[in-house]
Amino acid sequence: MSLQKEIIDIINDVLMLDGNTDDFDGDTGLLGSIPEFDSIAVVSLVTALEEEFGCAFDDDELNADVFATIGSLTTVVQQKLDE
Repeated sequence: MSLQKEIIDIINDVLMLDGNTDDFDGDTGLLGSIPEFDSIAVVSLVTALEEEFGCAFDDDELNADVFATIGSLTTVVQQKLDE
């Protein structure tokens, strides 16, 4: 399974989208595009990503650019895994 697909699955679970993520890809917007993706969801998603991938995000690494699209989020997670 690709990293992006794993992240989409985590987003589906965290936001409780009931599998409505089948059409999601790297260009799918997050902040401002998915009504369920609010500040609480960001915290929950970061926690889920840290647990799933065994990485940690510093507060200063988390900004709107990271959560612009699934692709941008995947890039940041990949960078964390490569450290």
